[in-house]
Amino acid sequence: MQTDLHHFQINVRSANLPFYKDLFHFLGWNEIYGDSNMLGVVGPGGVSLWFAGNAKEIANDYDGPGMNHISIGTKTQGEVDEASAYLKAHGIEWLFGTPQHRADFASKPENTYYQVMFESPDRILFEVVYTGLKDP
Repeated sequence: MQTDLHHFQINVRSANLPFYKDLFHFLGWNEIYGDSNMLGVVGPGGVSLWFAGNAKEIANDYDGPGMNHISIGTKTQGEVDEASAYLKAHGIEWLFGTPQHRADFASKPENTYYQVMFESPDRILFEVVYTGLKDP
């Protein structure tokens, strides 16, 4: 059997669906479905994310059991900086001292793992990351 990743459903508050729509539009994903209770977006590799507006009002602890974060990869280090600027312009706080290079995550000494991390209004942790040759 050969399989691949197909989609994720993430439960969110319906009122926050516009946040995800705007963010993923900025990140270059295409909307494949949208109504007042559901948003579906698909990335270049065909994996889709479905934001279902039916979350129960319970705390989300991304360091507890379950998903820790969703990582979106970029093609260049500069695109992480563009995402960081987008977040700042929209009043979204960067977390954990990012944006930053993480040499401890790089696959080779000449490479970088350059990331910005942030939370959505539903406390879902996201990362925008570039891995590859470090820009001078």
